[in-house]
Amino acid sequence: MSNPSADVSVRVAWGEDAAAIAAVQVKAWRSEYAATLPAEVLASMDPADFAAAWEASLARPKDARNRVLVALERATVRGFAVTGPASDPDTDPVADGEILELSVDPDHTRQGHGSRLVQACAETLRADRFERAVTWLPSTDDVRRGFLAEAGWAPDGAHRELDLTGDGSVRVKQVRLHTDLSGLDASQV
Repeated sequence: MSNPSADVSVRVAWGEDAAAIAAVQVKAWRSEYAATLPAEVLASMDPADFAAAWEASLARPKDARNRVLVALERATVRGFAVTGPASDPDTDPVADGEILELSVDPDHTRQGHGSRLVQACAETLRADRFERAVTWLPSTDDVRRGFLAEAGWAPDGAHRELDLTGDGSVRVKQVRLHTDLSGLDASQV
């Protein structure tokens, strides 16, 4: 007799997913930026405002290669990711894709949702004919960096500093990671 497995999957997001994506995003950002952003900024994040933006984005993406993927547990959104062409000045928007956002509900991490999303992002970017993928993460996020390193991502030397509040009071240093989407490993090159 086999043990039952959880009903988990990743699929392209639908317009009806906007509110659930927004709820995960706000919860994840409140957790991720708790030590960075002022408490009043985090408290003012309203999932309804985020949902309206997601509805518009899902209905009219800026580029045909922009994709939103959701990680599901049964029919509940547990995480999401956004892919599209890379936009950094030193990248090629034809050959380089990007994971623009990767968030998992903090109460449901370490259950495979992030791994499934990263794999689905790579497959989606490859299907969109990108040869390389990049993503940005806070330079202090050793957990996420380790997670992505295990999935074949590595720093490419690029770094930046973001001004999260627009007034210079909250800055986040980020590093860029990359991975080859061609499916070839170093021994095949």
